[in-house]
Order: sequence, then structure tokens, then C-alpha cells
Amino acid sequence: MATIVVILLLALVLFYLMTSIKIVRQGYQYTIEHFGRYTTTAAPGFNFYPAFFYRVGRRVNMMEQVIDIPGQEIITKDNAMISTDGVVFFQVLDAAKAAYEVSDLYVALLNLVTTNLRTVMGAMDLDETLSKRDEINARLLSVVDHATTPWGVKITRVEIKDIRPPQDIVNAMARQMKAEREKRANILDAEGSRAGAILRAEGEKQARILEAEGRRESAFRDAEARERAAEAEAKATQLVSDAIEAGSSQSLNYFIAQKYVDAVGKFATSPNAKTILFPVEATQLIGTLGGIGELAKDALASATASATQTPAERSVPRVKGSSTPQ
Repeated sequence: MATIVVILLLALVLFYLMTSIKIVRQGYQYTIEHFGRYTTTAAPGFNFYPAFFYRVGRRVNMMEQVIDIPGQEIITKDNAMISTDGVVFFQVLDAAKAAYEVSDLYVALLNLVTTNLRTVMGAMDLDETLSKRDEINARLLSVVDHATTPWGVKITRVEIKDIRPPQDIVNAMARQMKAEREKRANILDAEGSRAGAILRAEGEKQARILEAEGRRESAFRDAEARERAAEAEAKATQLVSDAIEAGSSQSLNYFIAQKYVDAVGKFATSPNAKTILFPVEATQLIGTLGGIGELAKDALASATASATQTPAERSVPRVKGSSTPQ
């Protein structure tokens, strides 16, 4: 009988010890209550708290968790109805506060994020809600994280998954986008035409400048050529005049005949001259040509005599019309 009692006592002791041992899994923390009042927090691993005096209050998940925010209908600042949803990532930093400062942590977080989501997006225009998603996330994160600090919770991220405007607004936005793209295309076409016109005008300007410079250079060279021709004409006239003063009347005949022949030649080569009418008598031309022939004979005789003379005879001056030296 005594042995049975001992065995029962050992079994009771073993059961008491077993119930007093608290094994906490990694990623969790347990709150320990002493007669219903929180006393401490059990960390992951082996923990021993006497049974019947201490009990586990809440098993708190200390890992980062996510709450899916269901779709919400929100009216923006410019009275546009949009639908949106998102996710919230949070982590419990203080198990005691998360267990005893709020009744239902998940429901409280969900409602807190939902109300602040409506507040933040309701204060913005439709265009802002569509284009400033990062700003919405940052503002929500700041507001919600500040509100959950007394609960021992850290909000790590808030992400808006989708923003859905009404279909009529979507159609209007599509038309607006199309009009904007057409506007940009027209502007680019106009700028291209303007640039093309400017380039063409610049090209024409340069062409006219080069053409004017060419005309100026041509005029300068023509004037220079006329100046050289005038100088040559004056020199020829001076030589004829000197020859006349020296007594050679044939030089005058040669000069006149040359000018006469040049004038007749230009008249004959004119493209509009089909019939040539000489303005003077042909005998004058023949006479002039005769003078040219006599002048050529004199020049030929002088050349022959000069070739047959000795150097001493060449030093004696000749008298015009005489065939032998005096």
C-alpha cells in the first residue's frame, strides 16, 4: 500500500513538473500571468513556471506578418469614386503590449489602416492618387506606425496594390492620353517644318551671298581686264603716234585699217546679222588694205636690208624712200 502511495506521489510530482515546464517555439513569445496578472514574458526555449501559480496568458507571434486590406471604395478630393486595396506588413516588438494594450491586434490594425487609407486618399485629387502612389504609401506608413506604437507593433511597410477608377473616367483618361499624344505629334511636326524652313532660308541666304561675291569678283576682274585693254590700247596709240611723228604715215594707215577690219569682223559675226551692209565704200577698204600691203612691204624690205648689212652699215641711219644707205 505504501508503495502505491509513493508511486502516486511521484506521478503527481512528475505531472506537476511537466505542467510547469514551458517550451516556447522560435519566433514566438509567451506572456506569463500570476493569478491573472501579467508578470513576465517567456522567451523561445526552455522555461519553468510552477503550475497552478503561473499560467501562459498569450502566445504572441514575433515574426513579421502581413494583413491583406480588402477593396475599399474611396471618394477623392475631386469627387471621383475609386476602388483600392493593399497590404500592410508589421512586426510585434513588445509581446506584453501587443497582448494587453489592444483587444484584437489584427482587427485593430485592419481598421486603423482602412480608415487612414480613406483619409489620405480622400484628401488627394484623382490624378494625384494615380500618380503619387509612393507618397500615399509613405503617408500611410507614417500615420499607422505612429498610431500602433503604444501597442508594441512596428509597421514596416504599407503597399497599395491597385487603384481602379470608374470605367467612364478610364475612358476619359484614354481619350485625354490620345489627345495629348496627338498634340505632341503636331508640335513635333510643326517644329520639324520650322527647322526645315529655317535651314532652307539659311541655304538660300548663303547661295545669294556666294552669288553676289561671285558677281563682285567677276566685275572686279572684268574691270581689271578692261583696264589692261585700255592700257594696251593707249600704248598702241602712243606707238602709232610716235611713228607718225617720226614720219611713217603707213603706221597710221595700218592702225586705221586694223580698227576697220576689227569693226567689220564683229559686225559680220553678230548672231542677228544675216545680211552684211558695209557702211563705207569698198574702195576705201581696198585702199586701206593697200596701205597695209605697202606697210608690210616696207617692213619686209627693212628686214631684208638689215639682214644683208654689215654691222658698220647698220650704224648709219636710213632715209625714208631710199633703197641704199647714204
